[in-house]
Amino acid sequence: MEVYPALSSSNQLKHHSLTPLRIFRGLMCLVILLSTAFMLLVYFGPVGVMLRLFSIHYSRKAISFLFGLWLALLPFLFEKINRTKVIFSGETVPASERVLLIANHRTEVDWMYLWDLALRKGCLGYIKYVLKSSLMKLPVFGWGFHILEFISVERKWKIDEPIMCQMLSTFTNPQDPLWLAVFPEGTDFTEKKCIRSQKFAAENGLPVLKNVLLPKTRGFCACLEILRGSLDAVYDITIAYKHRCPFFLDNVFGLDPSEVHIHVRRIPVEEIPASETESASWLMDLFQFKDQLLSDFSARGHFPHQGTEGELSTLKCLVNFTVIVALTGIFIFLTFCSSIWFKIYIGLACAYLASATYLNIRPLPVLGFVEAMLCSEKPKK
Repeated sequence: MEVYPALSSSNQLKHHSLTPLRIFRGLMCLVILLSTAFMLLVYFGPVGVMLRLFSIHYSRKAISFLFGLWLALLPFLFEKINRTKVIFSGETVPASERVLLIANHRTEVDWMYLWDLALRKGCLGYIKYVLKSSLMKLPVFGWGFHILEFISVERKWKIDEPIMCQMLSTFTNPQDPLWLAVFPEGTDFTEKKCIRSQKFAAENGLPVLKNVLLPKTRGFCACLEILRGSLDAVYDITIAYKHRCPFFLDNVFGLDPSEVHIHVRRIPVEEIPASETESASWLMDLFQFKDQLLSDFSARGHFPHQGTEGELSTLKCLVNFTVIVALTGIFIFLTFCSSIWFKIYIGLACAYLASATYLNIRPLPVLGFVEAMLCSEKPKK
């Protein structure tokens, strides 16, 4: 096992300064990400919807493959263009498992770095997130979140419970690969939020945590209860950064972080208590473990047992990038330099994606719908 040397941490230093070259490169990356995302969505998104009318399973397989190609651009940006070290530690997890991922939420871009692990396991297109509903309103990317079946929440349990339960019930087929990522803290970590969390914990006899917020247990328990029969394991993911927690534009311009450390623990689902009370207590214990792990990271500069995953292949990243850019070039040519019907198609696709995302429309298979209708009819006497 390869072991990386421990590095000293600094909360003041940036990975790189914002030079004109980095501004230009960052803007070019944004243009490429937006243009490729838009063209893939409008040309492949409706194809996935049409397949869904016949089979949800094969629709998900197609969407996972096609959009997994695009998602691989993000690890390529982080690790190869920005030269950010992504260092994995803890346990080496197997590929092709159906899992629930539980991660701490240090900053607004934590969820992007889970793609680095999923790519290495061949599960990039299968990862889904429970995320705040405002992200679904992002132009273009919100359409992608909808096509990829992310679960949007308002962070109010009375509103979120029926939405979560309905969406989770569609993920119970063991034949559909699944990586469902949950951030039980419900929001990203800040000192102000930490103080509020510690105050609430002290007043209610709960653990006082320094590096994470108290987890909200209801969403986690709902995921576990509905999916337990089809899950292989829960992955406990702990994320830490050097030298500063990044924001989205830090990633775009390659300023921060210099290193991302991701600690992974695989917990077989049978080891997690079944009752809601006990599983909530189990989650609280898990976040105490995370808190200690992050304290140790601050002191030592690394997590234990580093080097559990290798580096991404530069050649594979470049081939994937070339394929996506080539497809985008073809779609742009068809849109602007070909038949008027392609322009009409683009307009209809945009109208559908915008309305389906806003209204949360997900078609059901026609055959299954007809069978359900026939079964619901009572035979006449």
